Amino acid sequence: MKVTAAVVNGEKRDFELEEIELDAPKDNEVLIKLVATGVCHTDVAGQDGLTTPMPVVLGHEGAGIVEQVGAAVSSVQPGDKVILSFSYCGKCRNCLEGHPGMCEKFNDLNFAGPNFDGTHRMHKDRHDLSLFFGQSSFVTYTVVDEHNIVKVPDDADVDLAYLGPLGYGLQTGSGSVLNYLKPEPGATIAIFGMGPVGLSAVMGAKIAEASRILVFDLNDQRLAMAKELGATDVFNSKDIDVEATVKELIPGGIDYSLDTTGNGFVIKSAIHILRPAGEAVLVGIGGDLKLNMMTDLVAESKKVAGLVEGDAIPQKFIPEMIKYYQEGRFAFDKLIKVYDFKDLNQAMDDFKAGKVLKPVVKM
Repeated sequence: MKVTAAVVNGEKRDFELEEIELDAPKDNEVLIKLVATGVCHTDVAGQDGLTTPMPVVLGHEGAGIVEQVGAAVSSVQPGDKVILSFSYCGKCRNCLEGHPGMCEKFNDLNFAGPNFDGTHRMHKDRHDLSLFFGQSSFVTYTVVDEHNIVKVPDDADVDLAYLGPLGYGLQTGSGSVLNYLKPEPGATIAIFGMGPVGLSAVMGAKIAEASRILVFDLNDQRLAMAKELGATDVFNSKDIDVEATVKELIPGGIDYSLDTTGNGFVIKSAIHILRPAGEAVLVGIGGDLKLNMMTDLVAESKKVAGLVEGDAIPQKFIPEMIKYYQEGRFAFDKLIKVYDFKDLNQAMDDFKAGKVLKPVVKM
């Protein structure tokens, strides 16, 4: 079938809305009519040519409606509302132990370009288009593997157009707190970087009943949003000495820290402010990091972990986030600004410039 897709035809080039050919779903696949898709920094990396071969159809926070299912699909049926998340094999040790974000084939399935079986479903002028995160959701229709799909609960009273970001960015932030760190009630946590990932982590920390939620950013408007969403202490990092400030507030050190920036200097602070045996989780992407193994880690038994996808099982955790939203505890809609699909380049420009927290393009 012919569909409209936002194609990136070369590194750092704008999205071009083009008519492409989409193959029918195979036995384990589902045809989805997209309603909306969130914009994320990983799309920026893809547009810059850092993740996936060109030409590519990006987009990895899709939400839509099931149009057709393959013969082997059992979890959804035509008419179901769904959210699209990342790809995973479902067969490796990590997947079977409940950690699909750590799938042994994660990079191949999400960034290499082909579908699960090594073939492609999207084509233009007889040339294959690379698949992104198993969904390539900057498009009017897409074909995905059943693993990518999360059915929206029937009682979810929320606009489907707002739900796509739950499949990646918001899952990463809140999941890093609720699924991985699992702070006990009364714990203390510091979160660095108040983009959508950091702000969703703030909401996750509040849900976990952390007693102190310290947040750091360079943007006062984002700090104000963090305060509104549950942060107990907000700091503009350019105005303070981060480590001295935390030491004064919590002399023994903080229990947990989460970095979303990928900045080596910030990450060091996230580690230095930990109490002995404290734990830092790194979800931002940056350059090299140099640590003193003795003073930064070993001497105080500190733990540091990198993490993707919030250690979430999407089919379990995304409905939980929707439930938190319905209970008034996960106000992710406050982060979203909706754009028309034809204005995707403007949405990306506004996002890169920091004018908007979480753009969503509506098909």
